[in-house]
Amino acid sequence: MDKKKWGFSTRALHGGWDPKPTEPRILPLYQSTTYYYEDADYLAKIFDLEVDDHMYTRISNPTVAGFEERITLLEGGVGAVATSSGQAASTIALLNICQAGQHIVAASTLYGGTYTLLSITFKRLGIEVSFVDPEAPAEEIMQAFRPDTRALLAETIGNPGLNVLDFEKFSNIARSMDVPLIIDNTFPSPYLCRPFEHGANIVVHSATKYIDGHATSTGGVVIDGGNYNWDNGKYPEITEPDPSYHGLRFWDKFGQQAYITKARYQLARDLGTCLSPFNAFLMHIGLETLSLRMAKHSANALALAQYLESHPQVAWVSYPGLASHHSHKLAQKYLPLGSGGVLTFGVKGGLANGKTFINNVKLAALVIHLGDIRTSVLHPASTTHRQLSEEEQRASGVTPDMIRVSVGLEDIDDILADFDQALEKASHT
Repeated sequence: MDKKKWGFSTRALHGGWDPKPTEPRILPLYQSTTYYYEDADYLAKIFDLEVDDHMYTRISNPTVAGFEERITLLEGGVGAVATSSGQAASTIALLNICQAGQHIVAASTLYGGTYTLLSITFKRLGIEVSFVDPEAPAEEIMQAFRPDTRALLAETIGNPGLNVLDFEKFSNIARSMDVPLIIDNTFPSPYLCRPFEHGANIVVHSATKYIDGHATSTGGVVIDGGNYNWDNGKYPEITEPDPSYHGLRFWDKFGQQAYITKARYQLARDLGTCLSPFNAFLMHIGLETLSLRMAKHSANALALAQYLESHPQVAWVSYPGLASHHSHKLAQKYLPLGSGGVLTFGVKGGLANGKTFINNVKLAALVIHLGDIRTSVLHPASTTHRQLSEEEQRASGVTPDMIRVSVGLEDIDDILADFDQALEKASHT
């Protein structure tokens, strides 16, 4: 059977592991750093990439490979490399095709940690990044490009601005400028949106969030769509001889999988950003219930957003599933199965009342994490985006009074009751 033709939930349950008779039906945990061989020439062929097999767990591992295959099937790509975190995934995805003296164009509404990675750490590496308003006209965004621009980076749903990306506009820009479109698809997960279907070339995830789903494991993943022509004269690191592999030309040898093969055997190998087999084991299981969880996250988030929108103590609510949201039409177009589990809102009375609300939730918890099966709240301006100036915060969609909610899978009546009692206390601040 062609697994690519299976439905999403079937791929999520059966992709990434094909047991032989008497083998475990569930992907085993291969908790080993090294592997046994019987032939020296065979091992040499592995190192020369003549044979696709495991050499060392920093580079590949059977359990990690099972997770990579499953997420590749769910996103619709040609290959994936799992990493130790979402930040590592973003770093690998970009450094694979970008070096000192070159340039990246990125949406200003990125997660605060990614913004800092690009604006500070990449700058120290000699890589310049121009941040653009993703909702600006295409012509304005294109003005940020330079002859040495290597990629266009954005999120499907901005974190935490919750702007839904106009894929048609961004994919057209990327094609016009002849650079790959790299998308962080963490918020919707591949169940709610598959960026390759909308013109993306590379997808990254913080697998720590909805892919794991249970707040147990840190990890990330880079998925290659296999749909970009690297042989356009702009990416010699993929098409020209690689000195770290005896002059190997990744494009000539691996074709559509050239980018992701280079990411594994050069960047992941050299930087050591490997995902642990145990975390891969847990994330592989997490993917099995992804469709069920994302549907419930989205339903609960929409119900909570509607409730908050009519609450007398709430100043404003932002959720793409609401008809009042500025990205609602884009959400209907690109997120037809739901708008995800994250919403933001502000309490009347500003930051002081917002803090009172946060300090008084009982069912929900104040945590940095999101994408958990349990509801959580956070004040982004003083936490995830604290390192940014107020101007930079506003450009990324963060206001001083914003409360971010990662809506969990509890019974919705219990979530509403918890928010109601906390808002009541905030009204007396």
